[in-house]
Amino acid sequence: MASYLQPRPHPSARILAGVRSLPPPPPAPLLPTRNAFAGRKAAAFRPARRFVLGLGASFWAQSMATSGAFGGKSFLASARPSSNVEQVLKNVEWPEQFPFKEEDFQRFDESSDSLFYEAPRFVTHIDDPAIAALTKFYSKVLPASNSPGVSILDMCSSWISHYPAGYKQERIVGMGMNEEELKRNLVLTEYIIQDLNVNPKLPFEDNSFDVITNVVSVDYLSKPLDVFKEMSRILKPGGQAIMSFSNRCFWTKAISIWTSTGDTDHVLIVGSYFHYAGGFEPPQAVDISPNPGRSDPMYVVFSRKALTA
Repeated sequence: MASYLQPRPHPSARILAGVRSLPPPPPAPLLPTRNAFAGRKAAAFRPARRFVLGLGASFWAQSMATSGAFGGKSFLASARPSSNVEQVLKNVEWPEQFPFKEEDFQRFDESSDSLFYEAPRFVTHIDDPAIAALTKFYSKVLPASNSPGVSILDMCSSWISHYPAGYKQERIVGMGMNEEELKRNLVLTEYIIQDLNVNPKLPFEDNSFDVITNVVSVDYLSKPLDVFKEMSRILKPGGQAIMSFSNRCFWTKAISIWTSTGDTDHVLIVGSYFHYAGGFEPPQAVDISPNPGRSDPMYVVFSRKALTA
């Protein structure tokens, strides 16, 4: 068992560290674990990739807190200063090529996603304060309710989209994995069942949506560049894609690079999807966490389709 838990760094963590932000502002530390250990060797405390994939960072954080390695503070809470999150995508100097490998998108559980999502789950995957923060953010950035001609795609949708109460548009399409959940979603005008990890091709015409939203599901995409290229294709010029996420997920179904890195890295990872897919303006990040350290964190990475795309 000791060898099974032997710490070793995830290979792509070094790649993340190599993505540089140009001043100003000063580059944010891309691996929050290094900050959290202040003077210790982060690699000595970094969990084995297989261990994180199997049990999840939340379990690991609880174990470390219990042992006193973090002075009783949760790793996930201490590793996400908002200044890092909101600065990390500013003035980024991206590598010429997409820096991640095929194995970075493998998952602990590679069984059929259709089977995994076969039973409906009428639950929320983030807590109420995080939901309220996301809904408030949506109220500021989504087109006004009942705007003529507006079309929205809620990707990886479920029984609730967390849009503002009473929000309506002429067309709001939900794309998800469970029909019973999508039928319960009152904001949708239509829905479609599709496994994006099997078929990332979106069944919509070019330039057909004003907004694409994705709530706490970008971490499950095993073909993210294909999906983001499709998002660029179907968005209208100037249309916005909004990816929101927390540190909560089905850990066995999340991709390896996600479960092996921290919150600030996740912002950089999602930003890289926008950048390397092409057709988007430089992505931006915002930390909308309502009660840092006391409730679920909430982050948003968003971009617009370039007008010339």
